[in-house]
Amino acid sequence: VSSEGLVRGIDRTLEYAEYTEEERPISIQIFGGDPSKMAQAARIVRDMGADIVDVNMGCPVPKIAKHNAGCSLMREPEHAARVVEAMVGAVDIPVTVKMRAGWTDSDRNAPTLARMVQDAGASAITIHGRTAEQSYNGHADWELVSRVARDLRIPVFGSGDCVEPEQIVQRMKTGVSGVLVGRGVLRNPWILAQAADLVAGGEARTVTMRERGQFLLDYIDLLLDQRDLEPQGFRHVAPGGLQISAPATGHERWVINKLRALCAWYSKGLDSGSH
Repeated sequence: VSSEGLVRGIDRTLEYAEYTEEERPISIQIFGGDPSKMAQAARIVRDMGADIVDVNMGCPVPKIAKHNAGCSLMREPEHAARVVEAMVGAVDIPVTVKMRAGWTDSDRNAPTLARMVQDAGASAITIHGRTAEQSYNGHADWELVSRVARDLRIPVFGSGDCVEPEQIVQRMKTGVSGVLVGRGVLRNPWILAQAADLVAGGEARTVTMRERGQFLLDYIDLLLDQRDLEPQGFRHVAPGGLQISAPATGHERWVINKLRALCAWYSKGLDSGSH
């Protein structure tokens, strides 16, 4: 969530931070590069009821990085530490940080920055084992993640290349306090339950194509119900009895856009998935 949008009270930004009570504990991640605005945004997040506020130092997307936010903060470790320090001083909930291995392949400075944000008061750190230069190509450097986990006194979580349940179980043995799973959950919402099956000594549960299809239908229903208070269009009787139907609101388009974002991942690897 944009710290600038939070501070300015932009409705769409506030919408990104919505959550339900059943999702607790809730961590809301914010991005930005101005220490005072990040501190102010952290207070807003706390007042929204979040249990944790997380700092995005891992996003490599240019539209975020060019504003001295996301992973570009890793290029200025001292400034990044000041951002964390300002936020820690502003709120009484834990401030955590997600970063990458580094900005470029030649400057994997996560070990140095991790110690600096720890000293600035961060309660935990997540490291995605790729650099911003790699984006999502190549492989995550779990050796680096493991090294940082050994060096720090606060919890260190690892991220990257956890798209199969077996990989999650394997990464949990690298000395980290936990593993964050991103794209793997979008491809397979059952991946965490399957990993738990493996940890318990059993086999990962099988998910049928029917179950996968039903999950998507249930998700569509949830999306449609989420905005059920919005008017879905209206009919106006004009002079002479002619009925004019106005188009529905943008809610159905909103649902379609949500589905497009999910289905690009959810259909990955399936026969005729793109169709």
